[in-house]
Amino acid sequence: MVSRMQGRQRDRGAGFVEYAGLMIIIAGIFTLIDGLGLDGMISGAIRDAVNDVIGG
Repeated sequence: MVSRMQGRQRDRGAGFVEYAGLMIIIAGIFTLIDGLGLDGMISGAIRDAVNDVIGG
């Protein structure tokens, strides 16, 4: 047990847990944006920023 905690395999499986946590956070952000109706405001801000950059 001690050799596992000190060796190269101590983080084995942590990648999946971190990936799953990140996906839950991203899903929560998208749900919040959709629930508050901010999707139109965000897309409009992005469109305006792109138009400013390309001069359109």
